[in-house]
Parts: sequence; structure tokens; C-alpha cells
Amino acid sequence: MDLRHHGDAEVGGGLVDLAVNVRAGMPPAWLAEVIRDSVAGLAAYPDAGPAREAVAVRHGRRPEEVLLTAGAAEAFVLLARVLRPRRAVVVHPQFTEPEAALRAAGHAVERVVLDGDFTLDPAAVPADADLVMIGNPTNPTSVLHPSATLAALARPGRTLVVDEAFADCVPGEPESLDASRLPGLVVIRSLTKTWGLAGLRVGYVLADPALIGVLAEAQPLWSVSTPALAAAIACCTPRALAEADTWARALAADRAYLAEALTALPGVHVVPAPRASFVLARIPDGATVRTRLRDRGYAARRGDTFPGLGPDWLRIAARTRQVTDAFLTELNALLR
Repeated sequence: MDLRHHGDAEVGGGLVDLAVNVRAGMPPAWLAEVIRDSVAGLAAYPDAGPAREAVAVRHGRRPEEVLLTAGAAEAFVLLARVLRPRRAVVVHPQFTEPEAALRAAGHAVERVVLDGDFTLDPAAVPADADLVMIGNPTNPTSVLHPSATLAALARPGRTLVVDEAFADCVPGEPESLDASRLPGLVVIRSLTKTWGLAGLRVGYVLADPALIGVLAEAQPLWSVSTPALAAAIACCTPRALAEADTWARALAADRAYLAEALTALPGVHVVPAPRASFVLARIPDGATVRTRLRDRGYAARRGDTFPGLGPDWLRIAARTRQVTDAFLTELNALLR
């Protein structure tokens, strides 16, 4: 299984992109202007201090509980380098980069694979696991686990890493653990998805100051660029947070429209109650359907590179109703 396969490998060539879960049409003009203006300061080394302050205020944290990173991917690599778990567990299906980073650092990884509707039973995680990684909402299932369920995984002597890259897809972020100080909790955030900043590489870690200090020591100097730091500050302002919440509410309607229409198609099963910017669907002969969709101009994310899923699973990004209707017309024709 190729843990380093990601949706960007499936787009291009004029295909309509339903494979990558980055918000379309981003970044907005005001954010692009902030990033452009930051170029005037490129002669100086980046100063992460103001961005740490902004992120801390946004999440009700202290600055020493925040580490800016070059996207969530760097955060996973840093954790893999500094932690020394005896029993590392990754809850799947989920974003594969955490496991890939652990394995690259020489750690053995045990998988807890969810099935059915992909909801989590904390009892499924071995009690002696001292490192547990899970996404919320989870990529690719789009399942939002209750914060109380995740909190049940926290305990002294265990590091609990919750990837909240899609938390701002949920209006009000009700299940986020961003402000929690549970023992051993690490929350990872990304600005990639909502603000369309995949090419800028900016995210951050929220954790106990002692762990943040260790991660900072392992991080290369000036890892996060001046434009990325400027974007982080801008995306933590009240204006940006209000805009993101407005988008999340519109996304909920577009996602529900997509999920309902897919469910109505013959033989298609959609994972219930999706809450991220995509839905996960099991489609009869999904591998063939995905290939034929490409022939018709649409790229959907294959599911068989996620542990616990097979070739019949496709992750489909929620787009505008116009795009969704055109896609569904092609998919319906293939299925019938």
C-alpha cells in the first residue's frame, strides 16, 4: 500500500478536480494581498513570534503551547523524530502521512482499522498504546468523532495526536479539542484546506509547552517562511474566522446535496453524516468507474491507498451544485 499517495497525483490534464479536498477558488483576494505584501520583508529571517501569539489567542492558548510548522506534514515528521513510543497506534482509515512519518523514523506501527460507519469505540485502542493518532473530522471518511469520545483516549503516559486539519469545515468547530489541556494531547491544524494554501505550507501544533519545546529543537531553523507566517496571522483575525464559519455553513449545504444525490444512485453507499469537505462513497466496481470518470473529465480520489478501504471506495470533494450536478450526470450514466 502506497502511504505516500495523495489526491494531487490524480488531478491535472484539464480534469475537474474532485480528488483534492482544498477549497476551490482560494486564497481570497484579501489574503493573497497579505501574502504579496509580506514579500517586502524577505530580506530578514522569519520571526514566528507574532504568528504564535495570533494562533494562541485564536485557540485560547499561551504562545508557548504553539509551534508553527511548514504544513501539518512537518508536524507529523517532527513528532515521529522526537517521540519514542513503545506501542504506536494509528486509527484508520485516515490520512496516511502520520503512519508514513512514523515508519520513516523507524517506528513499528500498529493499526486499529474501523469499519461499518467508521465511528470510534475507544475500547478498540489497546490500553497500553503510548502513542495514538487519529483525525477529526477524519480524512477520508468525513466522520466527526465526538470530543468526549476522543477525550476518553487521553491518559497519563500516552501521547494522543488529533489531526484537526478539517475542523474548520464544521460550523463552530463544536468537537475540536484545540483549547483542551488533556494529558498528552497534541492537536495539529492546517491552513491548507479552508484557505487554499497548499503551496505555501503552513500549519501548527498545539500541545504542552514541554513537548512544544522539544519539537522546536528538532525543527530546522526558520522552517516556516515569512509569507506563511503572515498568512497564519491573517487567518486568525476575527474577520477571517467569521468568513471561514460562513463558508463552513455553505459547505454543509453543498456536501449534503452531494451525499443525498449519491445515495440515490443504484448500489452506491455513502458514509453517513459527513462533516468534512468531502464524502466517502462505496461504488460498485469503483476502480473501473474511477477510470471511466477520468475519461469523462472528472478526477475522484481512489480509496484503496487508505488502510481499511478497497478499490470500490472513492472520496469525492463537495463542490458547487453546478459542478456536482454535472459530475452526477456522468456518474449516473456509468452506473446505469
